[in-house]
Amino acid sequence: MEQPDSGAGPAGAAGGAAEALDHPLPEGVRRRVVALVSDAFGGLTIGDLPAQLRQYARFTPTRRARFAGNAMAAALETDPVFRQRIGERLREAQPELAEALESGAPPPAADPVDVAAAAFVLRPVGWVKLVAAAGEEALRTHAERADEESRRELERLREEVDRLRTQTRAETERLRAELDAARKEAESLHRKLRSAQSDVKRGEAAVRRTTAEIESVRAEAHAQVSAAESEARRLRARLGEAESAVEASRRAAREGRSIEDMRVRLLLDTVLDAAQGLRRELALPPASVHPADTVDAVEPGRMSPKDIAARALSETDPALLDQLLALPQAHLVVDGYNVTKSGYPTMPLEKQRLRLLGGLAMLAAQTGAEITCVFDGAELAAPVLLAPPRGVRVLFSKPGVTADELIRQLVRAEPPGRPVIVVSTDREVADGVAKAGARPVASVMLLKRLSRV
Repeated sequence: MEQPDSGAGPAGAAGGAAEALDHPLPEGVRRRVVALVSDAFGGLTIGDLPAQLRQYARFTPTRRARFAGNAMAAALETDPVFRQRIGERLREAQPELAEALESGAPPPAADPVDVAAAAFVLRPVGWVKLVAAAGEEALRTHAERADEESRRELERLREEVDRLRTQTRAETERLRAELDAARKEAESLHRKLRSAQSDVKRGEAAVRRTTAEIESVRAEAHAQVSAAESEARRLRARLGEAESAVEASRRAAREGRSIEDMRVRLLLDTVLDAAQGLRRELALPPASVHPADTVDAVEPGRMSPKDIAARALSETDPALLDQLLALPQAHLVVDGYNVTKSGYPTMPLEKQRLRLLGGLAMLAAQTGAEITCVFDGAELAAPVLLAPPRGVRVLFSKPGVTADELIRQLVRAEPPGRPVIVVSTDREVADGVAKAGARPVASVMLLKRLSRV
């Protein structure tokens, strides 16, 4: 039961205490009540406010209505003292409306929502009826407004329908005219299409004839290109040989001697080493030989790779390779990939090279022979990063030059009479180096010899 307001008369207090709403406030009345409380809120001190509303004391009325509306409505309903203070502020702000409500005769010209909101705050006799009447009036006004808006919308829709009908009729007439024009255009295009199809058939026949002629010319051109490529490869090989010779000549010129000087010097070293070997083999004393001590004898001939080949050894016996490498100034030239692909073809190329070069390094250390290992570098996309082992010369062929051709160049670069042994199972390589005076041996012989290293 609510406490009677101090500002109302006894009858009003009793009536206000007896009356109570049996349904929620209409939304319009509730908003107006919150606005009245928010406006009157600023005239109160912090001590006059309920505890739950003190945090909104410094808000503007608009922000207070937005953020504290529910709290103010609840405080107004549950706190009679707060409602009484708000009522006093309302009487000061709207004295005529407050007196009319307390006298039981609200102004007929006043807004029903304002009247209901003031009655809810002041609680005069019959305030519940005033609030209910305001809600009904608001609903009626809203319904009338909605009905008026519906009528206006209906009139607008009717006008829109009439306009669309007129537009549709005009559009239909236009489309019919366009359809007739399109039909005529289609008939014309159909005639042109038949004519174009005839032209296409004639064109296709001409294209077939032209294609046959092009294929014939292409085949002839391909043959000419193949011949030109073969000739270009031959010329590139010859050019590579010429460039190699020029480069060798330039190196010799920079070093102060010619190619022939190097060949003669190497041949002289070969003869000297052969003489020293013969002296060791005959166990000649260091003393010089006097003419009186000479006797008529057959001078032993100097052994050559061909003399060693005539001995009773198998062509794959590694002992034959040892005898060849024991010759003075012997030069061993190895066809690298030919040997590795015969001995360990499943390994990657890099590991094949490393394994072969490791064995050749140990062979060079054991025999003291000059060893050159040649790899095909024509297909390399970039230079190989490889540190040649001690005693082994590692060469890669240049682009356009095969390893076989590089081996033949090495053999031709040697002076006549020097022992040169070429390891390769390639028959073309073996025949070529044999004609140049070198001794070809099979790759399996070197592999057997390396297996004992």
